[in-house]
Amino acid sequence: MENLLVIDSLAKNKRSNFYYSFLLLPKPKREAINVVYAWCRYTDDIVDDEESVGRKYARLRLWAREFEHAIEGTSRYPLLNKLSQTIQRFHIPLNHFHDLLLGMEMDLVNTRYRNFEGLQTYCYRAASTVGLMCTEIFGYKNEDAKNYAVNLGIALQLTNILRDIKSDAKRGRVYLPLEDLEKFGYSEEDLFSEKYNTNFIALMKFECERARSFFRQAITHLSEEDKPLFIAAQIMEAIYLRILNDIERAEYNIFSHRIRVSTFRKFLITTDVWWKNRSLKKAAPQGQKKSQ
Repeated sequence: MENLLVIDSLAKNKRSNFYYSFLLLPKPKREAINVVYAWCRYTDDIVDDEESVGRKYARLRLWAREFEHAIEGTSRYPLLNKLSQTIQRFHIPLNHFHDLLLGMEMDLVNTRYRNFEGLQTYCYRAASTVGLMCTEIFGYKNEDAKNYAVNLGIALQLTNILRDIKSDAKRGRVYLPLEDLEKFGYSEEDLFSEKYNTNFIALMKFECERARSFFRQAITHLSEEDKPLFIAAQIMEAIYLRILNDIERAEYNIFSHRIRVSTFRKFLITTDVWWKNRSLKKAAPQGQKKSQ
């Protein structure tokens, strides 16, 4: 059963926003990213499955042990063996995988965050870690590219949180910091009853600006010579900025319908980012050994 779920995680790649960003990568990098993302997706699926917390925690710990076995070359899961080969080929630090597992454990025990500091730690572990893994596969000339990955990961995760407020609330989860709800006079009860009022609008304006600030911070860390290597990340950035813009255009009413970017729009975004980077790609070096 576990192997079937792993295969399903690979299939979900094609249904995600990440899929469009990976299309322009060279085949070896695209295959490596797909393996890494499948592992991340399956790890996240363990937490999201409708099982008891105890059962999910047991599965997560088993999955973590199998990851360690894969590093030693003894896992019984083909995906994990492929992941181990990818880690070795692209020299991906193991601590990124360990941190992501810690982030998933946070999701098992935390349904609330008192302040943004706690939420930011979760965002780093759940999303920035994935960006840092991908950074080693993309290749880079400047170490500051890692800070781009960290800030972009937080921006993407915050945007996800804002988009999914309604569905998360139905699962009893509130990712918005409780101190922010208090600041704007909007209660958990208001959230669970999907109350759309001026307090909620003010709260959402504040949260959207926070997410946007991480997008702005991210781009300051990506050098011109590294941009051609990070086309996939820039596509993700553009897609999620579109989601954030659409939330604002909807006057923050995420209760009436789920904000999403159409397949056609994702294609246009992908083409636009590729076109903007075309001249840079021609002039840029191929990157250090990490750009294999």
